[in-house]
Amino acid sequence: MKIFKRNAIIITVILFVCVAVYLNWSYNRRDTVSDGSQAALDATSGEAAADESALYFDQEQTGEAAEEALGPAGTAGEYFANARLTRRQARDSAINTLREAAKLENASQEAIDHALSEITVLANYEVAEAEIEALITAKGFDECVVFLSDNSAIVTVPAPSAGLSESDVARITDIVLSETGLTTQQIKIIEVK
Repeated sequence: MKIFKRNAIIITVILFVCVAVYLNWSYNRRDTVSDGSQAALDATSGEAAADESALYFDQEQTGEAAEEALGPAGTAGEYFANARLTRRQARDSAINTLREAAKLENASQEAIDHALSEITVLANYEVAEAEIEALITAKGFDECVVFLSDNSAIVTVPAPSAGLSESDVARITDIVLSETGLTTQQIKIIEVK
């Protein structure tokens, strides 16, 4: 019974951290969107969700999603810096929570092992994201930010003046496929203008 309670507490704490990160992201996202572009965002989000095989999203498809992520300053460089910072803070918070759960006096070995395995998974995501970002940058993109999870990869890159070409999308997709076990349907590429 004690093991179940401890595991339930650990899982609840992790869930609360995830919800807090999502709510923070959602709240900040909605603050930067005007009422008119929010309706466009909602409409296009439904279209993108309906087409799960969609690999590439440009600014018109995402309903100004890149602009809303830029915040008040509105530069692509700031978007990438803010995205990396937010990703880092969320991971650090999750790792700290897992470390605290593993250090509890009454923590069972199973709970400690679970927390350590989750920390390892998060660390592996960080390493894979850094490798993918470095490879994409080596292929000619100024910057990029990659967000990995167990069943998806989201890659944001600055949009060239003519937009991303099919060969750009193919190069990015090849890199993500070679570094992860994901399929093309699980990869989303978003250009930031």
